[in-house]
Formats: sequence, C-alpha cells, structure tokens
Amino acid sequence: MNRFRTPLKNVRGLGAAKTGTEHFVHQRLTATALILLGLWFVAFVLSLLGADYVAATAAIAKPWNAVLLVGFLVAMFWHAQIGLQVILEDYVHNSLLALALQVSVKFIAVLGAIVSIFAVARIALGN
Repeated sequence: MNRFRTPLKNVRGLGAAKTGTEHFVHQRLTATALILLGLWFVAFVLSLLGADYVAATAAIAKPWNAVLLVGFLVAMFWHAQIGLQVILEDYVHNSLLALALQVSVKFIAVLGAIVSIFAVARIALGN
C-alpha cells in the first residue's frame, strides 16, 4: 500500500494519521451511550419538575442517579471533544491555529468534565 505514496507526501507527512477508525468508533460509542443516558436524563429532569432544592439534591444523591449522571457527563464531554476535534481537523488549515484550538477544546472538555463530576460527587457525598 505504501507504493501509492509519493515521495513528496512522505516528506510533508501528509499520509494517514491512523486514528480515523478509532475516532469513528469512539464517536459512535459515545453517541450510543448518550442516547440511552439522554433518555434517562430527560426522565430524571422531568421527575424533578416542581421539586425544591432539597428534593433535587436528594434525588441526585441516590447512588444510581449519581452514577448515571456522571456517566452522562463523561460521555457528553468526550463526545463533544471528539466531534469538535474532527471539525477542526477538517476546516482549520493553519497548523498553529489548529494546534491552539485543539488544545483549547481538549482543555475545556476535561475541565468541564472534572468540574461537573466534582459537583455531582459533592452533592452525592453530602458536601
């Protein structure tokens, strides 16, 4: 298969990055998880309509709800990061700008996930 690469492509490093399949699989797995967890999340939020703060925090503090909420948050931030990475790879052609945006997106996704999980853990464990 290497015979189809031109010498210029070898010098510029414009061959396959070899991560396309991995991104595709992760994107589909997180999408599937988000469908299932999203249905649970909508039902959970609808069950809290009209509830006060104490009732809402008590519902989040239940172990299954806390675990499912953390799973939803992890899948959501991971899915968003992968999707934005693919968009940036496809449409940003300036190497330095692309790198800066990729690092920013990854940083924001990880930070958002950590802060969200911390908030759920704090509620679940009672401050």
